[in-house]
Amino acid sequence: MIVTIEKLDHFGRGLCKVNDKVCFVEGALPGEEVEIDIIKENKNFIEAKVLTIINESEHRITPKCPYYDACGGCTHQHMTYELENESKVNKVKELMERFAHISPDLVKDMVSGTEYNYRNKIILHGLNGKIGFYEEKTHSVIPIKKCLLVSPKMNNIIKILNKINVQILEVLIRCSNDGEMTLVELEGKVSDIKPLQDVCDILIYNGMIMSEHDELISKIGDKDFFISYSSFFQVNRKVTKKLYDRVLKEVKKKKPNKVLDLYCGAGTIGIYVSDYAKEIIGVDNNGSNIVDANKNKELNHVENISFICDKVENKIDSFTDIDMIIVDPPRSGLDTKTKEYLTKINPETIVYVSCDPVTLARDLGELNNNYEIKSVEPFNMFPRSSHVECVCILERI
Repeated sequence: MIVTIEKLDHFGRGLCKVNDKVCFVEGALPGEEVEIDIIKENKNFIEAKVLTIINESEHRITPKCPYYDACGGCTHQHMTYELENESKVNKVKELMERFAHISPDLVKDMVSGTEYNYRNKIILHGLNGKIGFYEEKTHSVIPIKKCLLVSPKMNNIIKILNKINVQILEVLIRCSNDGEMTLVELEGKVSDIKPLQDVCDILIYNGMIMSEHDELISKIGDKDFFISYSSFFQVNRKVTKKLYDRVLKEVKKKKPNKVLDLYCGAGTIGIYVSDYAKEIIGVDNNGSNIVDANKNKELNHVENISFICDKVENKIDSFTDIDMIIVDPPRSGLDTKTKEYLTKINPETIVYVSCDPVTLARDLGELNNNYEIKSVEPFNMFPRSSHVECVCILERI
């Protein structure tokens, strides 16, 4: 069957109509005429794969990664970076208009950085003497020698791991945002640990700390942050600063007396904007995050910030006299109680940092009776994947 692809869906698949049904075509691009093979059909939609490309898009490129067809981590390597950014902006616009009834004009242009070598963290899995990434939708391990998303220094560690692997179960590799410091946490068995000790600043082997420290220091703008192996930290070494600067711009403009920083992680956003607010309270339920947050507070000599270790929904009803609330929730978005109390607390400004525009649109649709959506700005925090981060500014009506 030959079809013409109309556009990309929200996961980067080609989209067309077949038998009056929506058809998703993995690997196809807008404007392409392709021969397809239907692999799944139900009463609402069809899934298909490309057999032959008859007319090729000018935005089609050859994927650089040798594991592209199997890994599933990078779904957009067959298209230009220009098309990827354009498709993600369109995705945000469609979701905001459909679920939050927001004009597409309020969605700004994409903020992006480099398309490769941007990640400061990866996790490798081990199975049957192989280490690599899980194959898409399985727990089968695709052995890898390098990953294009990380720095040469991190790829050198992967090379060493392949040489010394006996029965590695899992490896976490982190680097500082300047790429200088590296942290490795390894579970399993290797033939010789010394090659890793020679190249890693921090090494944790089966729970044993085999270095002087167990955390690295990473910089965002003019602030330094301790990052332990178990704490949350944004993975994009360059775009993170651009996103934080967008939040900072709003705080600078308002100069609020009291800021609530919900889902604060290791305190990075609160500390980053702390010079322009009188008081900041951070809340996060991860104990390791709060330990790091208090260390980061001391490291940066910040005296106007405090942290609470608890679930946001357990504490949200105890705050009053808040001028600005910053929220950076997990992919599931805000829970019902938190949304209810955001409007009861009634701050002048809400800054919503979101890693999933679907739940962002849902939440904005419930908040826009009390708040005007001023802007939604997409950030390509995860190039070569379908994910997109957003910063939304809400003003009290």
